[in-house]
Amino acid sequence: MCMFCVHLVYDAFGKMGSDVLGGNVNRPGSLQECLSVQGPSFTGQYCQVFLKQDPIQYFVGICVPDSCVEEEVQTLVVYGCMYSWLQTFSFQACSQEVLSTASPGGGYSSLNGIRIFSLLWIICGHTVQLSAWNNLDNEKRWKGTVEKNPLHVFAFSGPVYLAVDTFLLLGGLLSARSLLGSIQRAEDKLSPGLVANFLFKRFKRVQPLHLFIVCLAIGLFSVVQRGAFWFIAEDEIINCKKYWWSNLLLVNNLFTITDICAPWTWYLSLDFQFYWQAAVGWFCCLSVMAILVGLAYVLRDVPPQPSAPHALYQGIHRSLWALAVAWIILACEEGYGGFVDNLLSLNLWVPLSNISFACYLIHPVLIILYNGKQETPIHYTDMNFFYLFLGHMILTVVIGYVLTVLVEKPYLFLRGSKT
Repeated sequence: MCMFCVHLVYDAFGKMGSDVLGGNVNRPGSLQECLSVQGPSFTGQYCQVFLKQDPIQYFVGICVPDSCVEEEVQTLVVYGCMYSWLQTFSFQACSQEVLSTASPGGGYSSLNGIRIFSLLWIICGHTVQLSAWNNLDNEKRWKGTVEKNPLHVFAFSGPVYLAVDTFLLLGGLLSARSLLGSIQRAEDKLSPGLVANFLFKRFKRVQPLHLFIVCLAIGLFSVVQRGAFWFIAEDEIINCKKYWWSNLLLVNNLFTITDICAPWTWYLSLDFQFYWQAAVGWFCCLSVMAILVGLAYVLRDVPPQPSAPHALYQGIHRSLWALAVAWIILACEEGYGGFVDNLLSLNLWVPLSNISFACYLIHPVLIILYNGKQETPIHYTDMNFFYLFLGHMILTVVIGYVLTVLVEKPYLFLRGSKT
């Protein structure tokens, strides 16, 4: 086949034109140019491939040798789709996407820094908490130390959960923007189908990597050589084998701490429940009212020494935290952030932000594996725990990068190729 004929065949293929948003979706190509192709042993044959991508239907004109039959043209299209899907698993392409320092369109560059600092806070808190619960040989010293810390950063009830609240705030902000964009594209019509599609997209976004981590944790905890503190991992194995379906349905946060599978994933379930609660607001409202009336008959015991300051703090501190973080985001986006905006918007945070989801899911697995394989208790000192945090953080970033490139990004590329 001469190169000139190849160029003619390619040039005759249908390609995307202008005014697609206005309805110009068909790609007929050039019928006459295709039929004018005269090769050494073939002539051009014009065919049309009809495609459907809900709710759009269109056709693409393609030019093939006249020896091709309909079944071969169909095979050509299928092979092309399969090749495109296989390309989504390209390590090089996924790595370039992850390591890119370009911030996603639409602003909110300060969110990258907030996300990373929150993730580091969570890893630090879990490093200390998961070790202190069962692995210390000087637990009394640890408790005495943290009780003197005014921030209670390392306490059992320390404010590490506020970092998770920050993730909930960021997720709500980005989801609201995405939903409003979907409503605008639907000509300002908020239909049940649009909401259902929005919820399903969110479900598909978090579940592949989430379920992969759960399966990976069960596999690792089942085959790794055991240590003296392996009972911690055994509880995870039992719970996940028994209640794996709760993670699949994103309801595992409704279980008690002794029964939950992969306890650190409660955030994903809560985040998704915020989505569907917004869609069925009346149901939630009536349910809450019924529960409150029922609790009036059930909860009769009161604390022996009620404390107004404690009650006030527990009642409002998480909302105030979310408002404070929201103000930081607003100030940064409106140009009043100063050096804080410069710090949070550094391009350095973008690659780390790209792997933050995988890091959040995998870091407790690594901590539990480390603690479970110990032959002797861990001795608490600030330096020891600082080194533990650094080790867990570095290993989390490395494995989080691998999981993002091999699992999360290929799925996102594959999902994008279908839409």
